[in-house]
Amino acid sequence: MANQSIDILSKVLEQSAKVVEEQVDAQLSKLNEMDEDDLERLKERRLEALKKAQKQKQEWLSKGHGEYREISSEKDFFGEVKESKNVVCHFYRNSTFRCKILDKHLAILAKKHVETKFIKLNAEKAPFLTERLRIRVIPTLALLVDGKSKDYVVGFTDLGNTDEFSTEVLEWRLGCADVINYSGNLMEPPTATQKSGTKFKKVEKKTIRGRGYDSDSDSEDD
Repeated sequence: MANQSIDILSKVLEQSAKVVEEQVDAQLSKLNEMDEDDLERLKERRLEALKKAQKQKQEWLSKGHGEYREISSEKDFFGEVKESKNVVCHFYRNSTFRCKILDKHLAILAKKHVETKFIKLNAEKAPFLTERLRIRVIPTLALLVDGKSKDYVVGFTDLGNTDEFSTEVLEWRLGCADVINYSGNLMEPPTATQKSGTKFKKVEKKTIRGRGYDSDSDSEDD
C-alpha cells in the first residue's frame, strides 16, 4: 500500500514538472519567434507603463503624499480627503505619549507608501469631526477610502497592545484595511520583531462609544 502511494505521488510530481516545463518552453518559443518589431513594441509598452507609473507618483506627491503632515483644521481635513483616494488620519492629543510613538512609525510609512496620504489632526481642535467619526480614544487612526471612513485603529490593541510594536506591524494593520498597497501576508501579522507574549486581537470594524476623550494608556492622566 505504501509503495503504491509513493508511485502515485511520483507520477503526480512528474506530471506537474512536465506541465511547468511545457509552459516554460512555450514562453521561450514565443520569445524566439519575436522579430525586431515585436521586441520594439514590447519595449515601448514597458516604457509607457513606467511613464504612467511615474506620472501617477508625481500626481500623488503634488497632493501632499510622500510625507507625514499636520493639518490645522477640520476644513483642511475635508479638502485633503476629497482629493486623495486613500488617507490615513491620526487624531492625536499633545499630552498623550502614545501619539508620539505613532508619529514615528507614520513618518516612515508615509515615505514608503506614496499611494496613500498620511496626515494628523489635533482632536481637541476638531470637535465636529471627532463627534461625527465617534472618536473617543486617543490615539485613533481613521482609515479613509474614496472619502469615506473604512476602518479605525483605536489605540494599540490591534498592534499587539504594546508601545514597542514595529513599523511592520502597523503597516500590516493598514494593509488589512486595504488603505495601502501591502505585499505581505494579510492572514497574520509580521513576527520577526515581535516579543514573546505579544497578543493580537482579531481585526474587525470598530464602533467607538463613550463620552469625552480616553487615552489609550494606563499611565496617562486625562
